[in-house]
Amino acid sequence: MKKIALAVAVAATLAACEDRQTQQKPAEPTAAAAEVNGTDKSANLTAEDARTFLGDAQARLEEMAEESSHASWLASTYINVDSQYVESLANERYTAMAVELASEAARFDDLDLDPETRRQLTMLKQGLVFPAPRDPGLTAELAQIGSKLQGMYGSGKYCKEERGEEKCYGLTEMGRVMAESRDPELLKELWVGWREVSPPMKPLYQRQVEIGNAGAEELGYDNLSVMWRSKYDMPPDAFAEDMDAQWNKVKPLYEALHCHVRAKLNEHYGDDVVPPQGKIPAHLLGNMWAQEWGNVYDLVKDEDMQAPYDLTQLVVDSGMSEKDMVKVGEQFFTSLGFKPLPETFWERSQFTKPRDRDVVCHASAWNMDGQDDVRIKMCIQKTGEDFVTIHHELGHNFYQRIYKDQPFLYKEGANDGFHEAVGDTIALSITPKYLKQIGLMDEVPSEDKDLGYLMQQALDKIAFLPFGLLVDKWRWQVFNGEVQPGGYNEAWWKLREEYQGIEAPVARSEANFDPGAKYHIPGNTPYARYFLARIQQFQFHRALCEAAGETGPLHRCSIYENDAAGEKLRKMLAMGASKPWPDEMEALTGQRELDASAIIDYFQPLMVYLEEQNRDRNCGW
Repeated sequence: MKKIALAVAVAATLAACEDRQTQQKPAEPTAAAAEVNGTDKSANLTAEDARTFLGDAQARLEEMAEESSHASWLASTYINVDSQYVESLANERYTAMAVELASEAARFDDLDLDPETRRQLTMLKQGLVFPAPRDPGLTAELAQIGSKLQGMYGSGKYCKEERGEEKCYGLTEMGRVMAESRDPELLKELWVGWREVSPPMKPLYQRQVEIGNAGAEELGYDNLSVMWRSKYDMPPDAFAEDMDAQWNKVKPLYEALHCHVRAKLNEHYGDDVVPPQGKIPAHLLGNMWAQEWGNVYDLVKDEDMQAPYDLTQLVVDSGMSEKDMVKVGEQFFTSLGFKPLPETFWERSQFTKPRDRDVVCHASAWNMDGQDDVRIKMCIQKTGEDFVTIHHELGHNFYQRIYKDQPFLYKEGANDGFHEAVGDTIALSITPKYLKQIGLMDEVPSEDKDLGYLMQQALDKIAFLPFGLLVDKWRWQVFNGEVQPGGYNEAWWKLREEYQGIEAPVARSEANFDPGAKYHIPGNTPYARYFLARIQQFQFHRALCEAAGETGPLHRCSIYENDAAGEKLRKMLAMGASKPWPDEMEALTGQRELDASAIIDYFQPLMVYLEEQNRDRNCGW
C-alpha cells in the first residue's frame, strides 16, 4: 500500500489518546457538543456558512496533515520509540480533527447548496473509513479495537516444536516458503498455521462493525456498506453493479487461466493433491492468500516458454547505481512533458537502506506539504522488480505534484483506484521498445517470445481480479447485516470458491476467522480500489497508446518520449479529485465508464494460446 500522505484522515483514532488531547488547542464545539449544551448549531445555517466552514476546515486539515506527514516520515526512516511516539501523537491529533470536521460537515446535509460546495462537504464526510460515533465512550472503544486488531496481525506468528525447541515463523518468512517450496504438506502446514492468528480477532471485529455502523448512521448513511460504496460519484448499488459488470468481461480470461494453471499443477502434484477438475487448493498457488500466482510460473509455463529478457540482468549489466535507477524513472516522466523533480526530492528521499538504523523498506511515495516536497522511500535493490517499482512510485509523486494547486480536499486521485492505476500504467510502458530507447537492450525481441512475458503478467494481474473484487463484497455483506457473525467464515469461503475457483486445503468452520488473516480486514483498508486500479491501468494504457499513434500489440506499446500521450496524461492528473471520476476518465480515454475490454486487448495473444491448450480439458469449477 502506498503512502499518499495528504489524504483526509482515515478510520480509527489511535488508542490511549484522551490524556494528550487535553493539551491541544481548544476546537470549536462539535454538533454533538452543541446538542449536549442545548444549543443545536444546525439551526438557521446558510450556504455561506457552509462555504466558510469548508475554507476553515481545509486550512486546518492541510496544516495538520503536513505535521502528520513529517512525523510519519521520521517514524519510517528512524525507527525508535521516540519517533513512533511523535508519529502517534501527530496522527492522533489529525484523526481527531478529521472526525470532528466530518461530524460538523453533516450539519449541512439538508441545505440546498451549489454542486461544488456539496461535493467538498461529501468528500469531507467520506474521508473517514470507520467513522467514530459522537459518543465519547464508543469513540474510545473503536480506537482501542482498531489498535488491538492491527497489533494482533502485526505480531502474528506460527510456532511449532522443532528438534525439541519452539520455532516461530513470521509472515514474511512464511511468504518466502509459500513462494518457493513445492512440498504440499509443508505449504498446507504454513497455510493453516498463519490462520491461527485470526480467530481471536472475530469478536473484536464484530464489535468494531457495530460501532462503525453507528458512526456511519450519524453521518447520514444506512450503514458502512452504503458509505463505502458512496465514494465513487454514482449511487452505491450502481457502483457494485458496475464492479460485477467489469468482472464479467474479464471472467472468460480468468477461467481460461485457471483451467491451464490447474492442469499444470495437476501434472506436477498428481490427482491426490490437485484434482484434474474443480477447484484449486488454495495453498498451492505461491501466495499465502492465493491472490497472485506469479510464483508458480515455473510450474505452469511450457518448456520453451520464457520471458524475452531478464530485466534484472539488464539493470546489473548497465552499471547503474540505485540513484541512477531513479534518474531513469524521472526521465520517463520528463519525456512526457512533466517538470523535473525538485532538488529537495533528491536531498530528502530514501533510496537505499541506511547502515546505522532501522527503517521501513516497503516502497512508498510521499507528499509532505501538498506542494513540492515529494519523496520516495525505498531500499532499492538492483533488480528488475525494483526498476519497475521506481517507475510506479514516481507515478504517485508526479501525480501529487501536478495537482498541487487544487484545494486540499482535491489533492487526491479522482477515485481511490486512480493513484494506483497511474503508477501501474507507467509500469506497463516498460517494454522492450522502451528498454532499447534508454540503452538497456540492443535489439527488441521478436513477438514470438512474448507469450512468456504475457503469462507472467497474467499470473499476477488477471489472477488477482476476483480476489480484488470479493474482499469488499464480503465486507459489504457484513456491514449491511446480510452476513451475520455466525456465518463470517462460511460467507468468506463461499465467495472465494465462487469467484476464484479455489478451496481451503482443510475443513474450515466458524471457529476460524479466515478473513482476518488478510491485513486489509483488521487494518480496515478498503479493497475495491485495487480491483479498480487493475481495470483502469489497462484502460489508461490503451488510450495513451492510441494518442501516441501506436498501432502494434498493446503489450508492446510504450509512451516514452511521446508528446501527445504526455499532454493527455498531464491534463487528467492536474485535475486531482476536483471532478467526478467519469469526467476525468473521459478527459483521458474518451470514455465515461470503466471498460475492462482493454485487458482483453492486452492479453489477446495469451488468450488464443490458453484456448488452444484447454481445448481437451474440462474447464470451470
